Amino acid sequence: MATVISFNNSYGRLPEAFFRRTRPVAFPELRLRALNRSLAESLGLDLAALDDSALAALFAGAELPAGADPLALAYSGHQFGNFVPTLGDGRAVLLGEVIDRDGERRDIQLKGAGRTPFSRGGDGLCPLGPGIREYLVSEAMHALGVPTTRALALVSTGETAIRETPKPACVLTRIAASHVRVGTFQYFAARGDTDNLRRLADYVIDRHYPAVAESAAPYPDLLAAIRRRQAALITDWMRFGFIHGVMNTDNMAVSGETLDYGPCAFMDAFRADARFSFIDQHGRYAYANQPALALWNLTRLAEAMLPLLDADQDRAIAVAQDVLGEFMPHFESRWRAAMCEKVGIQKPGDGDAALVQALLELMQQNSVDFTLLFRRLCNAVDDPAAGENVRALFDNPGAWDAWESQWRQRLEAEAVPAPERAARMRAVNPAVIPRNHWIEKAIRAAEDDDDFSLFNRLRGALVQPFDETAENADLMLPPAPEERVTQTFCGT
Repeated sequence: MATVISFNNSYGRLPEAFFRRTRPVAFPELRLRALNRSLAESLGLDLAALDDSALAALFAGAELPAGADPLALAYSGHQFGNFVPTLGDGRAVLLGEVIDRDGERRDIQLKGAGRTPFSRGGDGLCPLGPGIREYLVSEAMHALGVPTTRALALVSTGETAIRETPKPACVLTRIAASHVRVGTFQYFAARGDTDNLRRLADYVIDRHYPAVAESAAPYPDLLAAIRRRQAALITDWMRFGFIHGVMNTDNMAVSGETLDYGPCAFMDAFRADARFSFIDQHGRYAYANQPALALWNLTRLAEAMLPLLDADQDRAIAVAQDVLGEFMPHFESRWRAAMCEKVGIQKPGDGDAALVQALLELMQQNSVDFTLLFRRLCNAVDDPAAGENVRALFDNPGAWDAWESQWRQRLEAEAVPAPERAARMRAVNPAVIPRNHWIEKAIRAAEDDDDFSLFNRLRGALVQPFDETAENADLMLPPAPEERVTQTFCGT
């Protein structure tokens, strides 16, 4: 294929211990189901001369463009607390890297591109349903301002993935700042390969944290920089009610992006212990557990990096403990600020965290929808009569009455005009999120009837999450009891 992607590959120049070169599988019946043209333009891809057939071949890996260097990346990982020394890309191929129009390096990866040397008996396929979920949720996360991998294209392949039942398969083209994970560091640490561990750390510094290169202690500062980004990321997840669902160390990107949308979900009714992942039977990765699990994962990263932190292990452990000790204070500070912003408090002070926590507890006791409550609060600031619409969400309206009185008294302490405060709140409280029941409807229509119309409708709505329109009024509502989705699946 002619040069349609200006590759600028770097990972393939690392030693071959970092990857296995492999080619995507040529699937029989390719159909382009979605192309994110605005993202393609930002990446500098020259796709104007390609029709849908050629685009499908490109984004399923059937025809490799000039300059591609397809790789399956090596990594390890703790999966639900159990260490697996060799994982790697079992159904994904890094096609190559580009420098986008903002000068940032981006990976182009094909997920579901067939078996690789790391497939470990798997078929290398991505079922269409999980591909649709990742496309919609990752693009919604980007529109919400959450660091994330992104979806460039979705191609159905004509293959069948055998899971609980046979499912049509797809290839999802994913864009990322990189696919280096905590598990990548663990891969070399588990092998006692300090030379490549150091090469990996230097690569990550150069690619993601160049300011650290000037430090007198670059590796402790690298760990601290990753810690800061993870604290910010988990805050972003939780302020929008997002549950990743499978926070294994091989799913934690050191770039600070949300990676690997498997059994993820946005909660409807607020519950601190909310979980949706079919494989998370004991709630390890439930909503409220996410900060502690991020710290747990960072601790595994620090363990892998010990030889780089100090030649003396005891001193290295002390350095790691000092760095990791800042995670929870950093997260809690960001969390307080984010949640105060959601309820309209511009300058958080003493007692505000307790006010927010009291609201969350009342929401849980009354099964109140997370997204809808905060969106309706925006209107209640602008129009006190609109507080009745918030009150209607509570099984016990008196619970809202008591909290509302405290809340309005607190807002009066800040001299901010109501329209200005409401506008600020609407900028951080989305109207439209990728609700589970709508995603499930889109999946069912695509899988059962080859109907992608709802998928395409959601694609359009979710990229403008803060816009409240008549056309999207139904997308804003919580599910009816018969529509509730209680479990999600990763499709591995």
